[in-house]
Amino acid sequence: MSALTVVLALFAALSNAAASVLQRRAAAQDEVRAGARHTVVRSLLRLVRDRYWVAGAALLALTTVLQAAALAVGSLAVVQPLMASELLFTLVVGSAVFHRRPDSRTWMAFAALAVGLALFLGAAAPSAGHDTATAGRWGWAGLALFVLMTVLASAGSLVRGAPRAALFGSASAVGFGGTAGLLKEVTGRLPQGVGEVLTQWPPYATAVVGVVSFLLLQSALRAGTLAASQPALTLGDALTSVALGWGLFGEEILLGVRVLPELIGVALIGLGSVGLARAPSVHGAWDTAPAARDGPTRLRTERRRDEDTDTGRDRHRSRHRSRDRSRDRDGRD
Repeated sequence: MSALTVVLALFAALSNAAASVLQRRAAAQDEVRAGARHTVVRSLLRLVRDRYWVAGAALLALTTVLQAAALAVGSLAVVQPLMASELLFTLVVGSAVFHRRPDSRTWMAFAALAVGLALFLGAAAPSAGHDTATAGRWGWAGLALFVLMTVLASAGSLVRGAPRAALFGSASAVGFGGTAGLLKEVTGRLPQGVGEVLTQWPPYATAVVGVVSFLLLQSALRAGTLAASQPALTLGDALTSVALGWGLFGEEILLGVRVLPELIGVALIGLGSVGLARAPSVHGAWDTAPAARDGPTRLRTERRRDEDTDTGRDRHRSRHRSRDRSRDRDGRD
């Protein structure tokens, strides 16, 4: 595991966390403005004019560049799990953006998830593997990814709240794990020449899977808080990447005496997941818009203020029109 791989992966994690926070902020504000009557298409059309959403999209593009660079010098099973540090980055950046600190139980749950994953990967020590996938395996891997994403997204459409955010986050995670695998394939083929690579299928498959994953991420961000969607997104991405690294690129993990710390890491991941599910932040309003945080009374007050402002403007215009009509009559007389 080279230092360059670690640095690039950590910067990619920071960029991705900031993107999620900014786009969640935009989505939360849009929920307050639009109310219950909105569609995904209309929401996206509004969000593309939001500066926070646009900044988040730009950071997602930067994440892709940093991730591709890390994959070019490191293995898939190392780079993607290292991005689990995004969990902690999300808390730090989110606390600054939303001006509200998550409760201590949420911090502990996130920490348990991150430490457990780090312990598992440190003990497993994934090998480098091949630069490109074994011939003939991408077809089966693509089918498995498609089925899993479809099942998770379909289940998510049947529920509401935190479970919906977690399921859509998981579907998005599987997609982003697949995107990382395809990026690894693209960077592995670059020695053939950029022109030659552009005549092959991996770059275009990467774009398609990336767009689908991005749309699923937007559904997860609109469905619930970051505390519900982010763990599923980050850990699902890491685990999917480890599986693809083993199945496609021949990346192996160490067993033997290392099984015990690996199991401890898995146990910490499970404890962190349970703690997060019970944390107040999952059902709270840490990363919602101010009006939504303060409840329906604040929202009604803001809407009433807007209505009063509009009424005042109408009265002002009416007085001006009446004064103008009086002047016209006096002039004619």
